[in-house]
Amino acid sequence: MIDLLVQASEMLLRLDVVAMIAAGLMLGMLVGALPGFTTVMAMAIVLPISFFLEPILGIPFLIGVYKGGIFGGSIPAILVNIPGTGASVATTLDGPAMTRKGESRKALEIALVASAVADFLSSFGTILIIGIIAAIALLIGPPEIAAILILSLLIIVVSSSSSFLKGMVMLLIGMFLAMIGQDPIGAMVRFDFGFHPLQAGIHLLPLIIGLFAIPEILVAMEKRKSGLPENASSQAVGERLRWRELKKCMRTILRSTALGGMIGMIPGVGQVVAAFMGYSAAKNASKDPSKFGKGEIEGVAAPEAANNAVNGPTMVPLLTLGIPGDNVTAIMLGAFVAQGLRPGPQLFQEQGALVYSLLLSMLIACVLLLVIGYLMTPVFARIVSINRAYLLPLMLLFAVAGTYVYRSNPLDLYFMVGFGIFGYACRKLALDVTPLVMGFILLPPLEYAVGQSTLLARGDLIGYLVESRPITVAVLVFSPFLIYWIARRQRRLGGSITEQAR
Repeated sequence: MIDLLVQASEMLLRLDVVAMIAAGLMLGMLVGALPGFTTVMAMAIVLPISFFLEPILGIPFLIGVYKGGIFGGSIPAILVNIPGTGASVATTLDGPAMTRKGESRKALEIALVASAVADFLSSFGTILIIGIIAAIALLIGPPEIAAILILSLLIIVVSSSSSFLKGMVMLLIGMFLAMIGQDPIGAMVRFDFGFHPLQAGIHLLPLIIGLFAIPEILVAMEKRKSGLPENASSQAVGERLRWRELKKCMRTILRSTALGGMIGMIPGVGQVVAAFMGYSAAKNASKDPSKFGKGEIEGVAAPEAANNAVNGPTMVPLLTLGIPGDNVTAIMLGAFVAQGLRPGPQLFQEQGALVYSLLLSMLIACVLLLVIGYLMTPVFARIVSINRAYLLPLMLLFAVAGTYVYRSNPLDLYFMVGFGIFGYACRKLALDVTPLVMGFILLPPLEYAVGQSTLLARGDLIGYLVESRPITVAVLVFSPFLIYWIARRQRRLGGSITEQAR
């Protein structure tokens, strides 16, 4: 591992790598600071840019957009009580109250420091453990991979914002779309409906841009105004963060970092859950919980540390098993695949130095986040009041151009428009598209693993699993109990989130 880290460090000692990370951070902060424009939308639109760069430039650029966007969402959450991203919803519980007290600068600075520290620590922890997890993953075979993929899909369904039934329907739609084209075992063409271009299947890029970017643009087009409250301030005012105040928040930041790091390794849970859990833990540990909700500085530090601590550990299931933990890592998976890198345990054997260089780039991004955030937060604070309508034509142009230039296939544009309309309808019907995307991404490796397991079983699948694959049997047996426990926790957490939001 030491040799790989040394090689990875040498790969990162390039000015253009640092410049791409910084560009991604600034773009992410810009989008995060605009209420209604999500980090997922930004990453979906700029994803094609990474295709034309070498991996050591393109993927760190996306990492910068990711980290910058999650922090950037705290800016409008604190200043105007409108979360820039879903991850910043919990920040609205104390951030706006600090602004009303004339402490908006202090609130923004504690959000920045908590975000950068938590992200750095969780990313550092990810680097320490990911090699061990990848080594363990190399020991498992197709039956175990199939069982883990099934469990992951079920966790994503029960963790989605829709009901279990709606989530399952969306998952099945995604799996059906993934089956269009050639099957991964026998290369037999299926579900092409006599339309020859469908024999190559549906590409991931138009699906991602269509489902994540186009609905956001259409929803923004419905609103002519910026949606900001009257007399809203877009300036950071008041005293700066003091050392004693930061020292007071460090225990809260470390606690939220631990919570966010553990949540980040669980597929389908994400920043919103981590932020509210971090906030609840800080409130319960406080000597005076009544201060929370009234402008308590720890009430800003806790959710911002927790939601940013998720960023690094989400790469663990992605890189070791090829399982994206959320929408952002699903987009990351598209970037890896487009670069000819298939995430999984074999990737550490074949491209170990490159993988660790990408992981180390997360640490660089955290340091740059602190520097750029400190210098540019006052600028991005003024961007909060910009009317989104001015940026919509540019967003739409990037979406169309990005979809077309990768393969220069006009059919991709039709798919993008079709998925965009479908995604917009899902927004109106309160349907979460995450299970659909995950089903589309994970079905091919699941189908391949099941096919290999069937061949190894030689006609006696149950006997083969019972006699030779006890881990697979254990995962399948305990999956229903784990899913039930997660579903109960999800319902309880949903209730507590609603109460806190009130």
